[in-house]
Amino acid sequence: MEIKAVDVAKLRKMTGAGMMDCKKALEEAGGDFDRAQEIIREKGKLIASKRADREATEGCVLAKVNGKKAYLVCLACETDFVAKNADFVAATQAILDVAVVGDVVGLEALKATQMNGRSVAETVTERSGQTGEKIELVYYARIEAAQCTAYVHMNNKLGTLIGFNAEIPADVAKDVAMQAAAMAPVSISKDDCPADIIEKERQIGREQARLDGKPEAMLDKIAEGKVNKYLSENTLLNQALVKNNKVTVGAYIKAANPVATVVEYKRFSLND
Repeated sequence: MEIKAVDVAKLRKMTGAGMMDCKKALEEAGGDFDRAQEIIREKGKLIASKRADREATEGCVLAKVNGKKAYLVCLACETDFVAKNADFVAATQAILDVAVVGDVVGLEALKATQMNGRSVAETVTERSGQTGEKIELVYYARIEAAQCTAYVHMNNKLGTLIGFNAEIPADVAKDVAMQAAAMAPVSISKDDCPADIIEKERQIGREQARLDGKPEAMLDKIAEGKVNKYLSENTLLNQALVKNNKVTVGAYIKAANPVATVVEYKRFSLND
């Protein structure tokens, strides 16, 4: 049967698939739009399955603050060409919007959330059929605090969410979010730094001291010094502020509001 261009355009608008894919699906479906959509979805599943072992190292990171909550998502793909495509960015934005509207908690819950009559996970699989690449929803975070701020680097490959326990000026909050993006702290402070990270640094410190020929009795003290140095350089509140390395991030925040501190922190980078 003859497939009209207007019908191809209609299916493309419904599915986001390429023009030729839409034409072939309509031809196979005998002009039945519902069946054509199913064909396109099945193609997405097939491509996703074939490319399951590929590396999705490019993608789009987006974030949004909504009152006292903030959200961060990353939709990953294989190439920078797809990542920068307007349709791909719009798809990432649509997933973020669904997360915000539903106030979704957790990556798996977001994947199961409905959008346009199907789950986010199904929508992502369909995107594989549209692009011919492996597409994955690789990261999702949500925070809640008295004040939230978000920062996404201009290349849309890196983003942070920061939650404060009290109000501070927006420019100070942005500086902290940018600090976290640039310096990649492992945690907010020593108190929430994973115990295994601290223990690993302690062991490294002991071994370095031993290799340097330090007395056995001094190894523990030297190791603790190494741990403290590591924590000062790798925990957000204790890091030197990038824009003024004479003060720590914690002191910078308290200069703006003496009772303020960071209580939530999330960071994701496609380059890490």
